[in-house]
Amino acid sequence: MPVNTIPPVDLVRQYKLISDEIDRAILEVVRSGRYIGGTVVSDFEQHLLEYVGSSYCVGCNSGTDALYLALRALNIGAGDEVITTPFTFIATAETISLVGAKPVFVDIERDTFNMDVEAIEAAITPQTKAIIPVHLFGQPVNMNRLMDIAQKHNLYVIEDCAQATGAKWGDHIVGSIGHIGCFSFFPTKNLGTCGDGGAITTDDPAIAETIRIIKEHGSAQRYYHDVVGINSRLDSIQAAILEVKLRYLDQWNEQRREIAQRYHQLLSPIPGIQLPQEIKGGYHVWNQYTILVKNKSNHETTTRDNLKQKLQEQGIISMIYYPIPLHLQKVYENLGYQKGAFPITEQAAMEVLSLPMFPDLSPEEQEQVAYALKDYCH
Repeated sequence: MPVNTIPPVDLVRQYKLISDEIDRAILEVVRSGRYIGGTVVSDFEQHLLEYVGSSYCVGCNSGTDALYLALRALNIGAGDEVITTPFTFIATAETISLVGAKPVFVDIERDTFNMDVEAIEAAITPQTKAIIPVHLFGQPVNMNRLMDIAQKHNLYVIEDCAQATGAKWGDHIVGSIGHIGCFSFFPTKNLGTCGDGGAITTDDPAIAETIRIIKEHGSAQRYYHDVVGINSRLDSIQAAILEVKLRYLDQWNEQRREIAQRYHQLLSPIPGIQLPQEIKGGYHVWNQYTILVKNKSNHETTTRDNLKQKLQEQGIISMIYYPIPLHLQKVYENLGYQKGAFPITEQAAMEVLSLPMFPDLSPEEQEQVAYALKDYCH
């Protein structure tokens, strides 16, 4: 790759800024000889619940496990339905399937990429047990309206906060609004570790205790097993890294917001693209800056695909999240959805393009991205 390549995210830059703190935290764990559990994990859980504003926090192995554990804790399984979005990473729907329930999709809003809350009620059936809103790309779902619908129909709400740690709806941080919040600490997230990691937040002590039991092989007391569980621990080294990074999260999120505003200014004059927006009532933390590239091609490759290739030729690496909506994935053929079922989702899948976005992205690099976009679009 060229020397001046601009990656979609640069984890090395972030590490270099806090390397002394990270190295010290890791070394303390290694020297302690306590690599699973212990005060390092419990301290991080305490600080995350305080940050989010919830009563309980349980660390786990990944964001995927967080969703699975949440569904298990609510006793959702065979014969149940869970409403979610088809425009998200597979883990959101995959975990619904893993507990034996059925994913039910609703279309998205073009301006936010989030599930269309007003489409939820039409998808509710007597089998519906929960809704999983995904705060996609760092943009919170309209949680006031969604919680009203959930309360009206006596449904659980599991927030998928994987891409939105620190985002807010009104005065509340996501993960503290629904019945359960699920977080991913995959390295590219706003709060990312140096491996896999996840967490669940809730205000319900019974839910928290059930999750702790399931994630420890179904055991509340060692070698005594009450239910079939799994092994899903947040290991101590990852917790130590997260403890350091949590102290910087608000600063990094503000830097992301500044970068998003600079993108707005640089890209707004360019024809043929639609810029992402922050909806009223929400506090966007910009895990991704995702534009829509209006399609003018009748060929197999779209205008978006051509633009992505041109950017790459100039050392700018962009990403496509997500090229195939979940309802059109082979794994979900059995659900019976056909092409055209969710037109806004399907159109977005052909037009979305995520530009480089990370807290240490420089203004000069953003100008390079903007110049390349202008050159192509004009």
